[in-house]
Amino acid sequence: MSTTLSPLKPLKIGNIEIGFPVVQAALSGYSDQPMRVLARRFGASYSLCEVMLDQFLVTLKDRKKTSHFLDISPEEHPVGGQLMGAEPIQFAAGAVKLVQAGFDVIDINFGCPVKKVLGRCRGGYHLGQPDIALEIVQRTREAVPAHIPVTVKMRRGIDDSSQSRDDFFRILDGAFAAGISGITVHGRTVEQKYVGPSRWEFLRDVKQHVGPNRVILGSGDLFTAQAALDMIHETGVDGVTIARGAIGNPWIFRQSRVLAAEGRLEPAPTIFEQRETILEHLQLANRIYGTERASTQMRKFGIKYAASHPEFELIRADFAKARGLDGWQAVLKRWYSIDGPGVFPDGKQHRAQGSCGEPG
Repeated sequence: MSTTLSPLKPLKIGNIEIGFPVVQAALSGYSDQPMRVLARRFGASYSLCEVMLDQFLVTLKDRKKTSHFLDISPEEHPVGGQLMGAEPIQFAAGAVKLVQAGFDVIDINFGCPVKKVLGRCRGGYHLGQPDIALEIVQRTREAVPAHIPVTVKMRRGIDDSSQSRDDFFRILDGAFAAGISGITVHGRTVEQKYVGPSRWEFLRDVKQHVGPNRVILGSGDLFTAQAALDMIHETGVDGVTIARGAIGNPWIFRQSRVLAAEGRLEPAPTIFEQRETILEHLQLANRIYGTERASTQMRKFGIKYAASHPEFELIRADFAKARGLDGWQAVLKRWYSIDGPGVFPDGKQHRAQGSCGEPG
């Protein structure tokens, strides 16, 4: 498809002006404050925290070890807090905790397909029980102050049966009727997990079904700026959320903005640009976790950052073995001391793994 695209309509969720309609999704184990802040600095107009359990939030104590879950930087507003759970009353109580922490939007997760989540009647499990799903939506909307938008994340159903489709649209319509401000739809079923095609035509059907005045965001297999903009233009959704494609690749948001504004794709970040961004991310992590803990927390990000380097496989192995700040400095000195062109991640290293789970 041509990189020359028509102008994009700014995204708005409830009373919140988001702006550029390419945002960062919630990613369990990844979208903590450092990742969100970095995404914002590179052009993401909105981001969501890693999904949290209602039970975890309700019982959360003021402890240094867990305080990072609710840490919000002034520069990242507006920011959404995503919530997952099984029991409607406790779910609403967890949502109140997120409001008290300062999140600008509350997002309900009905999309996670991870086995242990489904086994505990959370996430995507709710797509097969519309009554409970809509009770969660209703109670959450009633518990959250009226000025705070509530949104929902869904997949296209449990499976591809006609019953699953009926359940999906019942939840979709019921959620909007209950006052939900927007719904993100992933183009795969819960049964598919992260394997197989993400059906963009389903996103088009959903957007046509709800009409122009209700906000639908698309999700699924967005590993390039071109894919993000193509999804908007081909399906008519109001925006897209980039999930796995943003891990170790905050440049995707800047690339999306340049592509939308100028019709050209920026080059992949150079080796030196990658180094500076990794160091910036590490500095943000140090501030939240402390030096010793940050180096461990950042290992999974280093592995993803490696995908933008021509020597991806060798660097990934080195980041996986890095221990402490000295280990990080050694990897950067070995692989990022000489500048040169970078490469675009092909997404293959992300496609076999999920982006949600049991946090806390």
